[in-house]
Amino acid sequence: TTVCSTVLSILLPPLGVFWKCGCGIQLFINIVLTILGYFPGVIHAILIICID
Repeated sequence: TTVCSTVLSILLPPLGVFWKCGCGIQLFINIVLTILGYFPGVIHAILIICID
């Protein structure tokens, strides 16, 4: 599922984080980063997926 989560995080970063962590602070942080800029949201999502 790591590959699926990574691909999903590249396309829609908040959805990838939601799939991995559920609805919590990491999802909120990722939504804010994605609104501020797409690439910070992608980087955050990939880090969340790779660290866990």
